[in-house]
Amino acid sequence: MRTLVLVAGHAIPHRFDRLDRDDGWYLKPFQSGEGPLYLDHVERGVAIAAQRTEALLVFAGGQTDSAAGPRSEGQGYWLAAEHHAWFGHPEVRERATTEEFSLDSFQNLLYGICRFREATGVYPHDMIAVGWKFKAARFDLHRRALRFPEARFRYEGVNDPATLEANLPFENARIALFERDPYGVTQEPAQKREARNAFRRQHGYRESCPELGALLAHRSTELFSGPLPWRQDSPSLRERE
Repeated sequence: MRTLVLVAGHAIPHRFDRLDRDDGWYLKPFQSGEGPLYLDHVERGVAIAAQRTEALLVFAGGQTDSAAGPRSEGQGYWLAAEHHAWFGHPEVRERATTEEFSLDSFQNLLYGICRFREATGVYPHDMIAVGWKFKAARFDLHRRALRFPEARFRYEGVNDPATLEANLPFENARIALFERDPYGVTQEPAQKREARNAFRRQHGYRESCPELGALLAHRSTELFSGPLPWRQDSPSLRERE
């Protein structure tokens, strides 16, 4: 396995026979009209993984909604793909897994890498992240915070909500926050993560991904400067640097 295909979760399925409608999902009021669009993200992730036999598909997102019980966003997306018979690509099922602890977009990316390491024993050589089109800039900020090589990262924007214009001020504020706080360690993002952690789950990635222990423990707004495995495992990258 070389490629991480990461689908970032946004909500948890409620009824798998109604995923093409809002009432098939557990949605917050501001997510009205978005339910069917999440299914497009699931389908795009499957399609990308189907084109790359060396890819592991990871659906990422924690148990963020108490109304849904202990079903995570990542598990819900996996089950949505299963319900739809993997959109004509049943072979992807054997190369698909979930990440069930991330609570925001930065953690989607970092913990998705950790889950790849748990599942394959190595870190991804390259990554393709899948989600809203308007979140491309935010995910590039996360990539830079992780110091993952730009040439080995791609963001696949699938669609945008109908309320895009209303979302943009909030998105610009999140970008500004992550620019000054790349790892989300200050009070506001930390409290948001705590509020989303409905079942008080804790990951074990420090044990399963010891090479990232220092990064996972990093609690500064300064860019992490310690060693990272993807800065060492590619001769072509060393040659470019």
